[in-house]
Amino acid sequence: MERIRPVSDLRNRFAEVSRDVHESNEPVFLTRNGVGDMVVMSMEAYEDRAFDSRVADAILEAEQQARLSGESYSIDETLALLRGKQESVA
Repeated sequence: MERIRPVSDLRNRFAEVSRDVHESNEPVFLTRNGVGDMVVMSMEAYEDRAFDSRVADAILEAEQQARLSGESYSIDETLALLRGKQESVA
C-alpha cells in the first residue's frame, strides 16, 4: 500500500516520517496542495533499488549483445564458465 502524506509532515512530523520509511523500507509519497510533489525513502531502500536497476540494465545489455552477436550460452555453460573463473582467481 502506498504511503501518501502532505509535504508539511516533513516539517511538522519529521521523526514519524523517518520512522515510517525506515520501518517499512518503502518510499513515502509527499503531496503539495493534493498533488504529488516528491518521494522520500531510506538510504537502504534507495541503494537496494539502485542496485536492482543496475542489474536490470546489465541484463538488458547482455540480452541485446547476445541478439546482435548471435552468441548465447545455456545456464549450465554459464555456470561452468563462472566456476572456471572463480578457480583461476583462487
